[in-house]
Amino acid sequence: MAKNLPEKQVAALPYRREGKVLEVLLITSRETRRWVIPKGWPMKGKKDWNAAAIEAFEEAGIKGEVGRKSIGIYHYVKRRSSGDLDCEVVVYPFEVEKVLDEWPEKNERRRKWFAAARAAELVDEEGLQAIIGAALA
Repeated sequence: MAKNLPEKQVAALPYRREGKVLEVLLITSRETRRWVIPKGWPMKGKKDWNAAAIEAFEEAGIKGEVGRKSIGIYHYVKRRSSGDLDCEVVVYPFEVEKVLDEWPEKNERRRKWFAAARAAELVDEEGLQAIIGAALA
């Protein structure tokens, strides 16, 4: 029996420089409260990097400059009541320029800045750990 192809998602990897320290903004997932990066489904009529930037605003309350070139892909299993779904996430760099006090999912998530090395330790997905370590080292 053929295995289903993974569903594609897009994500923003939010970062900033504080002096010589590179920091990554992580948010909590709504269900399991794990540390993740803003991500979601591709949007009709939008380039993937623009969709990633929209997700960053909605989920993390940030605005900034999104890169048009992916910095990596990782896989994870999305847990759903209708059954688990294999997802492939295309990640775009997102340089944070503004952190907003109010945003659409403020009451559903926490957000916190971490040094890049610490952020890589806190996320569960090995592929995302590698992307953070390589792209932002």
